Amino acid sequence: MLRRSVLGLLAAGTAIGPAWAQDDWAKTVEAAKKEGKLVVYTASIGSPSLKAVVKAFEQKYGISVELLEARASEVRERVRVEQSAGRFLGDVHHNGSTTTWLMTRDGNFQPHGPIPNIKNIMAPFDADDIRIPAEVISYCLMINRNLVKPGDEPKSWKDILDPKWTGKILSDDYRALGGGAVFFVVMHDTFGKEFLEKLATQKPVFSRDIANSERRVARGEYPIYLPFSLQDYNTLKGLPVKPIVPVEGRPYVRFDLAMLKNAPRPNAARLFMNHYLEPEQQLIYANAGYNPVVKGVVEKTIEEIRVLLATKALGTTVPERQDAMLELAKQIFK
Repeated sequence: MLRRSVLGLLAAGTAIGPAWAQDDWAKTVEAAKKEGKLVVYTASIGSPSLKAVVKAFEQKYGISVELLEARASEVRERVRVEQSAGRFLGDVHHNGSTTTWLMTRDGNFQPHGPIPNIKNIMAPFDADDIRIPAEVISYCLMINRNLVKPGDEPKSWKDILDPKWTGKILSDDYRALGGGAVFFVVMHDTFGKEFLEKLATQKPVFSRDIANSERRVARGEYPIYLPFSLQDYNTLKGLPVKPIVPVEGRPYVRFDLAMLKNAPRPNAARLFMNHYLEPEQQLIYANAGYNPVVKGVVEKTIEEIRVLLATKALGTTVPERQDAMLELAKQIFK
């Protein structure tokens, strides 16, 4: 009888727990609607995906959203200046994981509190009490289909070390922050310094104009470009190019959401973060070439992008090692 009583209490607790959680979240939603506004600082400049997610949020909850768009470093500096002056204007910060890490260290955020949809985040991504993964920029390589025969297509990252590609690789600069630096770190951690030294003998041509580099490969100036961001795939449709994710997987960089310190509208901030992790919003990003961070979304994407997003996440940067890795890149690629 005692055992049945204990089990009955446990079962009741299980049933009551989610009910209480739902009640608490309902109060958060109501409080957010009363706040009536949300201010988001983002480094995702001109993103149609972000604007679509924001529009859906406004329509669903009747809360107006003000977006402040700027480069990652500019967002960081704006927050620093405002908070130093005791002016707390923004609610949500949306930026790359490195900048978010730096700002976490600087004390620019506050804990976001319980957010139901965090439970749907899938590995290798995770959330902590400050940072929530938002979407992922994944990198692969891109070829010109007229210049690279099917049998010569790189299948492994090691294939770009073949002497036949010497002087024929156009690349983002590994010695500066950006996709090139992400690629450099992940290749170093995956294959070691020797791989990068061999890559240097291939004499890759560096450019920091990503959009133009992609077009140069499409025009046939170079057969290979790397690292190619999958989010750019839709802009190149109809051109003789092909993205390839090598068998080892794709380097990636994460965008994060965080609640700014002393956010004037904390409930609206929490509601927006939860909304961002809804499968419908993640699918907007996935169809645009970003990797989603929650379960069950990749399977619903358009077929041509699905096969690329379903590949292995190979690795990403580590903020603490950023300066050392940039210095190593300068040593190897002089």
